[in-house]
Amino acid sequence: MQPNFNDTIIALATPAGVGAISVIRLSGKDAINIVSRFFKSVKNKNLKNQKTHTIHLGHIIDNETVLDEVLVSVFKNPYSYTGENVVEISCHGSSFIQQEIIQLFLKNGCRMADNGEFTMRAFLNGKIDLSQAEAVADVIASNSAASHQMAMQQMRGGITNELKELRGQLLDFAALIELELDFSGEDVEFADRTKFRELVAKIITVLKRLIDSFAFGNAMKNGIPVAIIGEPNVGKSTLLNALLNEEKAIVSHIAGTTRDAIEDEIIIEGVAFRFIDTAGIRETEDVVESIGIKKAYEKAANAQLIIYLFDASKVGSGKLEVGSGKLEVGSGKWEVGSWKLEVGSEIGIIKNRFSTKRLLIIANKIDTLSSEEKEALVNFEDNMILLSAKENIGIEELKSKLTSLVNIGALSNNETIVTNSRHFEALNNALTAISSVQQGIDLEISTDLFSIDIRECLRHLGNITGEYDVDKDILGHIFSNFCIGK
Repeated sequence: MQPNFNDTIIALATPAGVGAISVIRLSGKDAINIVSRFFKSVKNKNLKNQKTHTIHLGHIIDNETVLDEVLVSVFKNPYSYTGENVVEISCHGSSFIQQEIIQLFLKNGCRMADNGEFTMRAFLNGKIDLSQAEAVADVIASNSAASHQMAMQQMRGGITNELKELRGQLLDFAALIELELDFSGEDVEFADRTKFRELVAKIITVLKRLIDSFAFGNAMKNGIPVAIIGEPNVGKSTLLNALLNEEKAIVSHIAGTTRDAIEDEIIIEGVAFRFIDTAGIRETEDVVESIGIKKAYEKAANAQLIIYLFDASKVGSGKLEVGSGKLEVGSGKWEVGSWKLEVGSEIGIIKNRFSTKRLLIIANKIDTLSSEEKEALVNFEDNMILLSAKENIGIEELKSKLTSLVNIGALSNNETIVTNSRHFEALNNALTAISSVQQGIDLEISTDLFSIDIRECLRHLGNITGEYDVDKDILGHIFSNFCIGK
């Protein structure tokens, strides 16, 4: 996208459709002049003579036809969102009125704005940096308190402030290194190697912390994936329905009903969780079910949290389904030793397979158990949750446990959390470059060999905020994801 700054752009800034009011936004050097030709103030004010950040009541008139009674807000450069003259017209929320006003100005000196062009002009006019511009889209898209807080922190310059001082210090050393190259024949050092080594180590520490925050930040932004796994008919679909408080998944007594992963999202205490109901894990010759089981393991491998669900009711029925076989636990009698052996083995397999994942062990259908059986379950596995998805018992405890497993301390401390994949890539590239610099200093190699890596690190850090020239294709991709009026 290559905007023409001589153009005045226009777009609907509120969602399309019928509502109480709509806001139409114009930006460009002629925005105020264009609107003033068709705006008649109730107090006969000349819009061009009004102060910035003022609101005026009047009518938009096309020839002698009154299109609507409106409020016109005036923002003069450079004190506007885009850094240009901006006018916002608040009209009634009729789709007809919106289009009539927009068409009037399109015929009289305006053009339709491209996706994200208002924010792109704000960036190119120095009102915000590139990371803040991207945060605008995140604020609009935020669907939970956590994602909103991270986006607002970023929009206030979170990662920019984090890197600004370090980047400035590295830039100072880079200048001294370049000066040394100019005097290479004199065998002099302008850059203090001890202080330079300390700075490089500090930069590496900060970059690693920011890179490590991405997994958490990306999950909080898009919803923390939670995979529900277990054998067929243990109540996985019933649990999903209980968590969502709706009949999302098909529930049946027939084993193997769920053949594909079913996903939905809920917000618990301001954090978005994306629950994934998977096919029951068992040995089967059914081709379709086998594919579903394979997907179940894939979903679990990609999830941040795993819920392993088993059917506690079977311990009281005399039979416990384990894999493809059956374990006789006695004729209606619960023999804890045998049960522990088999179920404990299954839990051990899950723990080994997903050793890097946070795992919740849940005993379902506890409404069928006696108090003695429930007590034995509690003592069987640490932190096990007992619930009945069908009777909605223990669901609130599960929700509380889920939020406790999420490390939201960084949010509470207002720490910088990386949520943008472009920033993540740039930080990784910067870390690679600055690590090469550190290695060069330790090996006492020639300055000219690691000066290239210093410039590479600076370039990657600058690409995050747009302080270096950013490829136009990258800008086009970033702002094309915005809505038209932003």
